[in-house]
Amino acid sequence: QGTRATLRQRYLRGLAAARGRPTRFVLRAGVRVEAVFGAADVEEAAALQVDALRTPLGVQAAALLRCADVVAYSFLLE
Repeated sequence: QGTRATLRQRYLRGLAAARGRPTRFVLRAGVRVEAVFGAADVEEAAALQVDALRTPLGVQAAALLRCADVVAYSFLLE
């Protein structure tokens, strides 16, 4: 259980570090989008809030990405 708590803390720190940073997301079916990371629903792990979401269809000022649709995401640390 200690390992589980440590992993959760690292995950939450990673989410906190991502806030306000440009982030790349890989969604199901291989769709790749970019956005500015905003926040995450950490209790239910249901959604990620992003701003300036750039998709193949255009740019959305703000959006929610369902966690079930996100395969991976990455952001640069300075």
